This record gives sequence, structure tokens and C-alpha cells, in this order.
Amino acid sequence: LHTDAGISGFGLGSSNGSLEQTAQMFNQGLNELIIGADALAPERLYERLYALTWNRICAEKGWRKTDIVLAAAAVDIAIWDILGKHSQMPLYRIFGGHRDAVPCYVTCGYYREGKDLEELRDEMRMLKSQGHRAFKAKIGALSLEQDMQRLQVIREAIGDDAELMVDVNCGWDLDTALAAVKQLPQVNPRWLEEPVHWYDDRRLLKLLAQKTDIPLSAGESETSAQGCRALLEEQAIQILQFDCTRMGGFTMGRKLSALAELNHVEVAPHHDCFIHAHIVAGSPAGLIVEAFTDPERDPLQAELFQDPPQIADGKLQLKDDPGLGLELRQDSLEKYGKRIF
Repeated sequence: LHTDAGISGFGLGSSNGSLEQTAQMFNQGLNELIIGADALAPERLYERLYALTWNRICAEKGWRKTDIVLAAAAVDIAIWDILGKHSQMPLYRIFGGHRDAVPCYVTCGYYREGKDLEELRDEMRMLKSQGHRAFKAKIGALSLEQDMQRLQVIREAIGDDAELMVDVNCGWDLDTALAAVKQLPQVNPRWLEEPVHWYDDRRLLKLLAQKTDIPLSAGESETSAQGCRALLEEQAIQILQFDCTRMGGFTMGRKLSALAELNHVEVAPHHDCFIHAHIVAGSPAGLIVEAFTDPERDPLQAELFQDPPQIADGKLQLKDDPGLGLELRQDSLEKYGKRIF
């Protein structure tokens, strides 16, 4: 987004599906609601865009609510970037400045046909040699017995002093989850992420939380801040994992961080470490950010930004550049991007 004062801001929206419809909305009238808006009033613009989800124009133009939520998030992040540059301050300081470096973990241990335990062990040793101190492994697609074997290999490879998080991606029913929390203490998990099926996860998470001391985490699949609030009200989780690029932008991310702090819940946002580091660094509730250091898994983390913050010794060091402190690489935009207007 560009302002008449010569300041530009960058925003990002992310989805597991196609973003084409979200992008096309800008050509279909969404841009008219943004052009001319006060670039220093993120709350006002976010409310205007989010209100489209229940507005008649949404039905008339065939816009999906999920696409509007994504667009509103991307625009909101860009507006905050502009506000930070106008103020000549990095966003993490505007958000509270609790610290200027945040812990990060690497997501790993993905399934792949033909990948055996020895290859998994080599992967973890390689990541440990890169300086990572916290690891999140994927489970839930095999039997519990097989996944426990994989987790034991991972724990052995990373050592007892490293943190190990476990991500099920909503793969278990309640009975499997209850059986799992009896065995998982063998590998000392830092948290258990999205263990139960999505369609009743708030209630199921609450039931599971009553049966285990392992901290439960969720939130990345929610499409509203109110959905995340419900997780806290149910006392279903100990770690909240909302994604500012999927819903809410920084406007709602800041509010959820404050709500989490008041409810003694930690914040570990999903994905996009260079974006979410500002949220985590700004709040006492901020715990850690998620990084994908394998370019094959996430080429955009590796290539999208010019001179991004450095990740070393298990921490992401924020820069003092104003706003997001991120500069897009033109060659990466040309390589991966599609201009829509």
C-alpha cells in the first residue's frame, strides 16, 4: 500500500488454498474501500473491511467470507507497517517492546513415502547442527505405536536438553488422544498441538486438557478472534497459536495477545516468523515463533525478503528498522508472483 506522504507498507495474507479469489476482490471494488483511507488508523480500516463479511455487497459480488478475512488481514498488516514507518519505530516496540529477540523453533519430521527412521534421525541431527534448540515434529498420520517410535528417534537425536513440540494437525479422535497423552511423557513434549478433529475441537480439547499435564495448543485453524477467545473461555489450551496473516492482522493479534496474557496463556503464532516476531516480542505473553529453514518446505521464508532478521542459536533477532523492517526482493516477486492490477 502506498500513501500520499510517500510511505509504503507491505502486508501478507496466507492460506492453504488458492489466493486467487482473494486477490481478484481488489479489482472488483475492494480497492475503492481502501484508497483514501487514513493510513494511520488501522482499527478504522480493519473494521470497515471485516464488516463486509456480513454486508450485502459480499453476496452481490460473490465474495466469500474467508477471502474477505484474508484480505483484511493483509491490508491491516500493511497499514501497521506504514504506521511504524511514519513513527520511525519498529512494530515490536509499538506493540510494547517487551524484548528485541525471540526464541524460534523449526518445524520438521514431515512424512514422506519411503522415509525411514534412519533418514528421520539424519534430518534431526542436521537441524541440530544448524543451531536449532527447539523442534516441532509432525505426527498423527500413522498408528500411535509407529508415531511414538518416530518421536523417540527424534528425542534421541536432538538430546534431552532440546525442546520438542508435537503437532497432530487435528488427526486424532478423543480416544486416540487420551491414549497418546499417557505415552507422550516418554519424550517430554513442550506442547501437544491440535491433537483432535477440527469439527468439535474446543470441546474435545477441554476434555483432553482435564486428563493431561501436557500443555495443549491450538488456534491456527480459527477464522476469527472470537473463535480464539472461545478456546480461552473453555480453558481448553495453554498456548494460543493464532495466525495474523490468516485472520485479524496485527489489529486482532495485539488484542488476542493481551487476552492471552490476562488468561495466563502463552502466545506462539502459526507460521511467518518474520511477521509474527513483532507480536511475540511486544507482549509478555509471547513465547516463541515458528520457522521453516528448509527452502524446499518454505522458499518464501528463504527468498522473499532482502536481509531479513537473523536466526541463530535458537533465537530470532529483531531489527530496529521502522515498521516490519522487511524489504521485498524484486527478483523473488518476479519469480513467484503474479501481478493482478
